[in-house]
Amino acid sequence: MTSSRRDSLISALEERILILDGAGGTMIQRAKPTEEDYRGERFADWPKDLGGNNDLLTLTKPDLIRSIHDEYLAAGADIIETNTFSSTTIAQADYDMQSLAYELNVEGARIARQAADAAATRDKPRFVAGAIGPTNRTASISPDVNDPGARNTDFDSLAAAYAEAARGLLEGGADLLLIETIFDTLNAKAALFGIDQLFGELGEKVPLMLSVTITDQSGRTLSGQTTEGFWNSVRHAEPLSVGINCALGPDLMRPYIMELSRIAETYVSAYPNAGLPNAFGEYDETPEGMAAHIGEWAESGFLNIIGGCCGTTPDHIRAFAARVSGVPPRQRPARPVVMRLSGLEPVSIAG
Repeated sequence: MTSSRRDSLISALEERILILDGAGGTMIQRAKPTEEDYRGERFADWPKDLGGNNDLLTLTKPDLIRSIHDEYLAAGADIIETNTFSSTTIAQADYDMQSLAYELNVEGARIARQAADAAATRDKPRFVAGAIGPTNRTASISPDVNDPGARNTDFDSLAAAYAEAARGLLEGGADLLLIETIFDTLNAKAALFGIDQLFGELGEKVPLMLSVTITDQSGRTLSGQTTEGFWNSVRHAEPLSVGINCALGPDLMRPYIMELSRIAETYVSAYPNAGLPNAFGEYDETPEGMAAHIGEWAESGFLNIIGGCCGTTPDHIRAFAARVSGVPPRQRPARPVVMRLSGLEPVSIAG
């Protein structure tokens, strides 16, 4: 990301609430891709089923992915995410496609870059966030209830996988790196470590966005941390923004966004689900209903960046953009300098 684009992004964040896009998976499923769509010609004879590997559509149905970006940009998104949530060697191993991880990231960023550039104007630049999901493995939690010490991955493997994904995203033209849907802070720390090493190799940095998932009304991540505990664990990385996404709808997410807004010295993002899944696994929150919640958050001073996660569509993003238009962005708090530590809970030690 050039210094001029970074300055443009910071300037925009200071002036208004920026709009992130909505759910990519929801839009992909709307298109009802078949097994043949996932395979395309290139993977017609692949020995494993490929249905559900949404990131693979970047290679086999690039026009579909581009059209989704275009729809979100038309709805008012300032920042669009690449179709790379599962484009790590670890996640792609489920399909024996770990060798494609780098290519998926490069091409995912390239498609998003083309869409963003086509939609950008002098008054409204558009930015590409390279999406890096949590992988389907966790460094903190055993996959075997009978063996609490068991792990199916380790810190070094995670760090290497995240760094490779980030390298591909930057090659493809991403402006930012978004480490999202963080349910295990140790995974996030591995991502931060791997990406920091990559920045050292490249001799340059791009802004980082971090987004955690509070999994239920306990107010904790899957690995047990509170919102403030999580922030204390990752604030050393000095991200451009920190936020919360997925798991909860806007009604249940509010107290955690309020807390993060109070404690984070950086910009705050939020992209909730369209409510909780119903009995059919679908999401019922309407654009108008969600926009009412989002508008109250904005007017309460909680938001710098707002978007949507599972179940949200361009209609939701359009409604959010209209609702927060003209509402001043959140002002970052000036907090006293103390030692801030965390385990599952935060600890502050004054000098």
